[in-house]
Amino acid sequence: MSTDTKHISILALKNANIASIADARMVFLKANEILKASKQKKMFEVKIIGTNPETYLSDNLFMIKPDAITSQVKKTDLIIIPALNGDMMTATHNNRFYVDWIIRQYKRNAEIASLCTGAFMLAFSGLLRDKKCTTHWQYANEFRHFYPDVELIDEKIIVEHNGLYSSGGSNAYWNLLLFLVEKFVNRETAIQIAKYFVVNLDKVQQTPFIIFNGLKDHHDAEVLKAQEYIEQNYPRKITVDELATSLHLTRRSFERRFKKVTHCSVIEYLQKVRIEASKKELEAGRKPIDEILLEVGYSDPQAFREIFKRITGTTPIEYKNKYTKPQ
Repeated sequence: MSTDTKHISILALKNANIASIADARMVFLKANEILKASKQKKMFEVKIIGTNPETYLSDNLFMIKPDAITSQVKKTDLIIIPALNGDMMTATHNNRFYVDWIIRQYKRNAEIASLCTGAFMLAFSGLLRDKKCTTHWQYANEFRHFYPDVELIDEKIIVEHNGLYSSGGSNAYWNLLLFLVEKFVNRETAIQIAKYFVVNLDKVQQTPFIIFNGLKDHHDAEVLKAQEYIEQNYPRKITVDELATSLHLTRRSFERRFKKVTHCSVIEYLQKVRIEASKKELEAGRKPIDEILLEVGYSDPQAFREIFKRITGTTPIEYKNKYTKPQ
């Protein structure tokens, strides 16, 4: 554990989720409290940073008075970008005056952690170009559309790349905050904080929670027809050659165009549609797994289980038990 005080700057962004600001502040202050109780020096100097003396959130329901404004902060060690609400492009544009300061701090060796949809702000800064990150799974298609030069790993809870950290959907930001405490302090302190706030410390994937929704915000009419056909006919046998022929395309051209606009191969897309359908049946809990796998287009139970686990990160029976009440 380093003995140097870490200066934490939590941004009071417009359109921010206020809980992510408050929770980040509480985690680092709780770490200080635990260290003090064990007669150790506090590790974190935590400040809320804004571009104005006041920031209003949630249709003016909340007002934040930052501890300092960006022009007053010449050097920080860690920037926390909170989760954003509403339309992501509007939210990032409303916070554009933070960008130069964020870039300047990163060049001065500050690390940056984006919480949930805060990844849009981090990408908007340009710092994520040609790097990896994660975000809320529901915004994955939108993120890929606006930031194709960022490698989105949307199944992960936490992604770290060159001092840039990001977290998955909603409350997954707790795992990133605890990860940072473990990194800067130690695991014991992170565990104590996890117990205090009742957080599962080592959750690493958000795949069990992802609802597949194929990317359709593109202008390739033939690929869109193929997507609609797959979604309407997934229980039957569908081949790539059949789809390409029906669209009067060569297989190679069809596969290339499909992957370009959906970020999935044709087979991956079909598998994800089938697994999403099976998840809904498993959640309902009324049918046995062997019946469900046949209804969604599989005949081999082993193949179904392997594909299900690869896509969701859990087995069909584990998924069913998680989302259905015991009889």
